[in-house]
Amino acid sequence: MTSTSEAAAPAGARVRDVRMAIIGSGFAGLCMAVAMRERGEDDVVLLERADDVGGTWRDNTYPGAACDVQSNLYSFSFAPNPDWPRSYSEQPEIQAYLRDVAERYDVRRRVVFDAEVTSARWDDGARRWHVRTTAGDYRAQLLVSAAGALADPTYPDIPGLEDFAGTVMHSARWDHAHDLTGERVAVIGTGASAIQVVPAIQPRVGSVAVYQRTAPWVVPRTDRPTKRWMRSLYRRVPPLQKAVRGLLYAGREALVLGLAKRPALLRPVAGLARAHLHRQVRDPALRVALTPDYTIGCKRILISNDYYPAVSAPNAELVTAGIAEVRARSVLTRDGVERPTDTIVLATGFHVTDLPIAERIAGRDGRTLAEVWKEGMVSNRSAAVAGFPNLFLLVGPNVGVGHTSMVYMIESQVAYVRRALEAMDAEGLEVVETTERAQQAYRDLIARRSRGTVWLAGGCGSWYLDRHGRNTTLWPDFTFRFRRLTRTFDRESYVGTPAGTA
Repeated sequence: MTSTSEAAAPAGARVRDVRMAIIGSGFAGLCMAVAMRERGEDDVVLLERADDVGGTWRDNTYPGAACDVQSNLYSFSFAPNPDWPRSYSEQPEIQAYLRDVAERYDVRRRVVFDAEVTSARWDDGARRWHVRTTAGDYRAQLLVSAAGALADPTYPDIPGLEDFAGTVMHSARWDHAHDLTGERVAVIGTGASAIQVVPAIQPRVGSVAVYQRTAPWVVPRTDRPTKRWMRSLYRRVPPLQKAVRGLLYAGREALVLGLAKRPALLRPVAGLARAHLHRQVRDPALRVALTPDYTIGCKRILISNDYYPAVSAPNAELVTAGIAEVRARSVLTRDGVERPTDTIVLATGFHVTDLPIAERIAGRDGRTLAEVWKEGMVSNRSAAVAGFPNLFLLVGPNVGVGHTSMVYMIESQVAYVRRALEAMDAEGLEVVETTERAQQAYRDLIARRSRGTVWLAGGCGSWYLDRHGRNTTLWPDFTFRFRRLTRTFDRESYVGTPAGTA
């Protein structure tokens, strides 16, 4: 959600009533819509600000964009794809998969495109959410925010950046019309996007300067094409692909032992990363600059076979001095060196601990989620917030994972929302709202399980933590425990209002 405009339907336009309005049509929004369809609920609308489904995988089309979780795991459990071409899929393949799911499960017709949500306000008298969008207004009994944490890019506050005379683009808003051939390019950032962008553009640019603040831990990418016979076998024996998915899940879940329990158990992974660096980077000075100074896992562990060779290339330079300012045609670093630049690529991440959608959702007392979360995001079960009746969050606070598939967590959350709807139906409830007590108990649980984890004690400044140094982003435990926690609806943590009562 990038715009703060209050544009909506023209005065006098009809307000459409729906049972559920879902914000976003990426993995989370589509999963929620499919679940509602399976419940036999047809009165659902997905409000999508763009002109296609896909979310993160629609928007991030930069060169080299790919997933760092294996395809057989990074997909819906109810919609396996036997035709993944590689172990790790690239952006076009994942986007095609999401389009196919939308069509196959008949939810695309529920999507309203070019419908950016400008505000959503709870009306206590009507017991409905009033949702304003750029494509019309809606009145919904239930509101589900599936806007996601990787929806809105962050732009760095660098002096002079706005006055740069060349081209500036964020990796999540790539300008494919701009030809980088022969240009002097600056890439700011060394996170997951940067280590894919840099190898993809390095062979064709004149030069590339990679501006690094913190060196990432990088391990080899075990990617390979999927043999034709294996795809055929997946199609004919679906349980085989399910078994492979289970093995991948178990292998990745083992990392939690080091990330959240005993960081010392990550030493073999750190050894693998160091060996990878030593094998691919021969220059001792460059190798030192590329060596991380924090515990592995404190920031997301990255996977790449071509990043180190790319930054070691003759036309590449790793810059660690820090940027002082951007000038009309150059970038000046704090050591006084000025590098002529034609294009700046911002690989600077997203709004994660300050979700922009939170500024547009206002609860019972008129305060927005952003105002309620001023001192840090809080929720019950990562799905509900006190003071916001009939609102459910997908990919919200403390549901992120740095070691495995986010799709697993999304399916767990959607199952929780389904249980909530079943409880509402069983009791004839029109409204459910979590309590502050339940919210505080969940916050205490997160804080308790975050103690001693590598994310808090690993010595890095991670985007997993908010400005107060609290973990408000990650689930700090095994993901199967999150699934167990969300398998049932904690009815005792909610106040319910039956239909027809005052």
